Amino acid sequence: MKKLPKKRWLGGIEIIYEDKDILVVDKPPGLLTMGTGRLAVKTAYYILTDYVRKGYSKSRNRVYIVHRLDRGTSGILIFAKSEKAKLSLQAQWGSTEKKYLAVVHGQFNDKAGTITSYLAENKAYVVYSTKDAKEGKLSHTAYKVIKETKRFSLLEINLITGRKNQIRVHLADRGHPVVGDEKYGKKDNIYKRLALHAKSVSFNHPYSGRRLTFETKFPGYFGYLLK
Repeated sequence: MKKLPKKRWLGGIEIIYEDKDILVVDKPPGLLTMGTGRLAVKTAYYILTDYVRKGYSKSRNRVYIVHRLDRGTSGILIFAKSEKAKLSLQAQWGSTEKKYLAVVHGQFNDKAGTITSYLAENKAYVVYSTKDAKEGKLSHTAYKVIKETKRFSLLEINLITGRKNQIRVHLADRGHPVVGDEKYGKKDNIYKRLALHAKSVSFNHPYSGRRLTFETKFPGYFGYLLK
């Protein structure tokens, strides 16, 4: 397997790595991973499917979604090029190392720790923590403070489990919502994007078994917030 000689860009998506089995990309904030009933185009899935079809709409080539990132979250997103590769990657998802960066409001008393709760989702698609093990799924988010300013903290997060909106809910539970999070944080947010970024991922290749690690660059917007 060879890395691309140079990184390529497709509709704002940066292709970090590609071989015959997988695609690893850096998704920009504001782009959906896949479509909804109201939006079927302008998604990472749509753009990359068109890419592997090389513009030929009748091609059977397609990409398969291994996992998702929230629309406002930027960073590493993995796609498979076959259902077999997708199932292999999803089967090892619990042992896949996933690290994030987040800029949050305020300062933590404990500069490192693990946030644990049962997460459930209501009919309005809002995720929340509950003490009821029958109602929610046990979720763990490990964090470490990297830098602090008077207003914000930069965290490195190890996503131990991968529930929907997990990082955002857990940090809001601690009273330190992610900057720009209008859903779980401050409703009158003045910040232009969600300050959450999928920094790196490590997993075994679905066929060779080789351990692969990919990392993205530090988002410039985070640097702006932390000045």
